[in-house]
Amino acid sequence: MSEPLHAHSALRLRLLLSALFVPLFLAGAVFFGVWAADTGSGDSPGRGTLVVIAVVCGAFVLLAAADLLVVIRRLRRERGTGTP
Repeated sequence: MSEPLHAHSALRLRLLLSALFVPLFLAGAVFFGVWAADTGSGDSPGRGTLVVIAVVCGAFVLLAAADLLVVIRRLRRERGTGTP
């Protein structure tokens, strides 16, 4: 067998990317939410489109934050300074 028994992901890279994308997606959600609030009835893009984009950005914030928490927990466990 050439495959390892326990595969490891690049935790430090995941930590960096999650830490980078949480504030970016948060800023995007706020930006598109404010833009949607200021959109008139005949504007393009419409309010519905902007709300959908803001919600998608918000979902990505939650996913990136959850990944950040998982990565921090795994790094602590690898160092032996945390709860399993």
